[in-house]
Amino acid sequence: MGRWRPKGKPASKYITAEGYKVLNDELQYLWKVKRPEVTQAVQEAAAQGDRSENAEYIYGKKQLREIDRRVRFLSKRLDDMTVVDRLPEDQSKVFFGAWVELENEDGKLETYRLVGPDETDARRGYISIDAPLARALLKKQVDDEVEVRTPVGERCLFINRIWYQES
Repeated sequence: MGRWRPKGKPASKYITAEGYKVLNDELQYLWKVKRPEVTQAVQEAAAQGDRSENAEYIYGKKQLREIDRRVRFLSKRLDDMTVVDRLPEDQSKVFFGAWVELENEDGKLETYRLVGPDETDARRGYISIDAPLARALLKKQVDDEVEVRTPVGERCLFINRIWYQES
C-alpha cells in the first residue's frame, strides 16, 4: 500500500509584505548562520575518525539535509511569490490582506485576516486566502451575510467590520 495522494489544488502565490519578510529572514538565517554552524560541527565530528559509528557526524549530516531541503523550498517559494504591498482601491470590500470582524448566530465576534497560505496562524487569526471561509468572504461588504460549509455543518456569519493595515 503506497502513500500516493492525488495532487491538490496549488496554493496561492500571494503573500503580505510582513509574511515575505519573515520567510526571507528565515532563509537568510538558515543559509548564513545555521548552515555554517552545522557544517563546522560535521567537519569536527568527521575529524574524530570512524564515521559509521559517530553519532555526532550522522546527526550533523541529517541536520544539513534538513536545512538544505528547507533552503531549497524557501528559495523556490519566495521566487514564485507575489508580494501584495498596496491597499485595494475599494476598501469597503474584503480582499487579500483585509481584517474582517464577523459575528456568528450566537452574537460571538471573531476576527480574521486573509493572508497567503505560507503565513497562516490560527492563534493570530490569520487564515489562508485558499480557506473556504476566506473564499466566502471575498468581495463581500459590511452587513453582508456569509454562508460557510464547515465539517460540523453550515455556519452563517455577518460581517461587522472590514479594515486594512498599511504594510
